[in-house]
Amino acid sequence: MDVFKKIPVREQDAKERAANFEEVCLGYDKEEAMNEASRCINCKNAQCVKGCPVAIDIPAFIQKVKEGEIEEAYQIISKASALPAVCGRVCPQESQCEGKCIRGIKGDPISIGKLERFVADWARENGIKPEGAVEQKGKKVAVIGSGPAGLTCAGDLAKMGYEVTIFEALHEPGGVLVYGIPEFRLPKSEVVAKEIENVKALGVKIETNVVVGKAVTIDELIQEEGFEAVFIGSGAGLPKFMGIPGENSNGVFSANEYLTRSNLMKAFDRDSNTPIMESRKVAVVGGGNVAMDAARTALRLGAEVHIVYRRSEEELPARVEEVHHAKEEGIIFDLLTNPVEIYADEKGWVTGMKCIRMELGEPDASGRRRPVEVPGSEFVMELDTVIMSLGTSPNPLISSTTEGLETNKWKCIVAQEEDGKTTKEGVYAGGDAVTGAATVILAMGAGKAAAKGIDEYLSGR
Repeated sequence: MDVFKKIPVREQDAKERAANFEEVCLGYDKEEAMNEASRCINCKNAQCVKGCPVAIDIPAFIQKVKEGEIEEAYQIISKASALPAVCGRVCPQESQCEGKCIRGIKGDPISIGKLERFVADWARENGIKPEGAVEQKGKKVAVIGSGPAGLTCAGDLAKMGYEVTIFEALHEPGGVLVYGIPEFRLPKSEVVAKEIENVKALGVKIETNVVVGKAVTIDELIQEEGFEAVFIGSGAGLPKFMGIPGENSNGVFSANEYLTRSNLMKAFDRDSNTPIMESRKVAVVGGGNVAMDAARTALRLGAEVHIVYRRSEEELPARVEEVHHAKEEGIIFDLLTNPVEIYADEKGWVTGMKCIRMELGEPDASGRRRPVEVPGSEFVMELDTVIMSLGTSPNPLISSTTEGLETNKWKCIVAQEEDGKTTKEGVYAGGDAVTGAATVILAMGAGKAAAKGIDEYLSGR
């Protein structure tokens, strides 16, 4: 075995997977996982841990995998993470733990994410559960939202002995894990539902179909329901659009709507109550992970799919792995291209999109080179569907119905990074509701920090 090369991970064939919603990556078996773990040099000053937003003891769990002690590896991970099977699949490890791996200096970094996935899947298949609290504190905490921030905060508080209830607006718990990330990247019943069951096994209650701000307010939860602290992890589900002519035409979706209808409401099924239109040619505007998810979903629904992005491939914000998979499956990348108008027929249905070519100029405030229009380069793409994937912002419902809760100009809740404390006494917040749209693991890190902050608040420390 070459210690400088990671053990390859088995995947579905690109042609086969482009026509189904089954998981693309097949993961390691035990022998492969132990071989990959054996590449770890067990650094004393482990940089990988510093790169992990939830501070998993990575060398310790990998050591247990080396020894074949998978249950022990799982308990080490679950002390820090409520969602290891999720994180092993969707975390951007290349820019976090694996990005700091010492082994990566002279070769491939350790496949930390794939090892975490293997351990979590093994634990699930063998009925292993995370360890709960030793004693109860007799204090109630409300968590708003059952996405990665809310589940993490709730799980950590339950392990500390608090009585936690999650209030979820949708009919199924999981937040972005169920409505935003497609089945082929993150299986719902096999992975997400089982991770949520593990959180519930710690004693966490989940109430669905509760829209906080309408059905009940935060003030009512505190004053009438007896909750002594509240965590807001309601995410950022309000989509952004370009504001170009024709954007209100039939056949224009936000990526959020398109993915929610497909992932949560099974709209890819013609017998669904809300089927998605059968598209022939789709343009997905944007270059992030959500754009890749929307594009790869549209492809599986039978369309020719184009990613339209105004910068070059080097600036694509999506994970390299996601771009690679999209290209393998046959998605076409129209880079340095920007939409300026959407055309529709007399009935209001999309027929095409006028675009202009771009070139990269000087860097902007983000540090990326600013795209500049090339005069006279306009052209029209004929298509019948446009999916806008330009990011999301928090829904202002909660902040607008809660007295004393400060928000910024982007309608994000103002909260302290180190503990999630907001401007309202006893109310904490984290994840996309605070930062705007970001990654699952960063939301989990915020939920973890807020759980610690809530514990300190309720313990009088």
